[in-house]
Amino acid sequence: MARTAGFRLGIYVFKDAEIIDYAAPAGVLSVARRLDPEIEVFLIADALRPVQTQAGLTVMPNYSFAEAPALDAFLIPGGFGTRQEMHNRRLHDYIRALPESCLLTSVCTGSWIYARMGLLDGLPATNRKEPDRLEASHLGKTPIDRLAEIAPACRISRARVVDAGRIVTAGGIASGMELGLHLLRRAGMTMPSSPTWPGSWNTTAPGISTRTTSSTPTPLPPAAPPPDTFRPERKRPCRSSTTPSIPMSASARAAPAAATAARRRTISTFNRCRIAPWKAP
Repeated sequence: MARTAGFRLGIYVFKDAEIIDYAAPAGVLSVARRLDPEIEVFLIADALRPVQTQAGLTVMPNYSFAEAPALDAFLIPGGFGTRQEMHNRRLHDYIRALPESCLLTSVCTGSWIYARMGLLDGLPATNRKEPDRLEASHLGKTPIDRLAEIAPACRISRARVVDAGRIVTAGGIASGMELGLHLLRRAGMTMPSSPTWPGSWNTTAPGISTRTTSSTPTPLPPAAPPPDTFRPERKRPCRSSTTPSIPMSASARAAPAAATAARRRTISTFNRCRIAPWKAP
């Protein structure tokens, strides 16, 4: 695959966009800038004003729709705000005006927007497969089932990342990082293998890229051998609050038997004095 010089990713931010959906791909490309300083990632919004995303986190976009920056890939994150963005005509017009060479990508429920525009008809796509509390109730529906409802002609896939050519969709929240890595591969970058993440990307299936684990499982560390004998924990005697504390000298530590006898005599004398009846002078 030919390497794309100066790969530019534009991430669309809107009200109530999921933070990790746009932060994870942006973080992957920002780290990749250490290997290729020509990589750029920036935020795009309807207008150049602060945008309040999920949980009240406010971000400032770098570009607006009117500025029309040059893009190699356009990403729509998920979040509760996608329910309104499905009907955003300005967003739809901006997407249709993008050149054919620009990749259209999404994370989680961001694929709903492409489905509403009819861009997923006849193509494989995915969405989040785990419902939240409302979606799991009788009032809601799992996002991937909602995707099938919005675009009946779409070929629903349960893979984490689905590459259908120009359109690349990713599943749930944690797949945003995997989408960022896949975009780097589409840009022609060779990613080094990581010993902490055994696995590879399977691109043999046409139009679908999924992460597959290695066929050889990672061996578990050997278990510690059992002890030869079991030694129960010794319980320390509880000292009474009325028992006097007797300091032990060096001679007492040298002769524990004598110290024990002296301790018993002192305690006995103390008890006799304490319980003796009081007599008036």
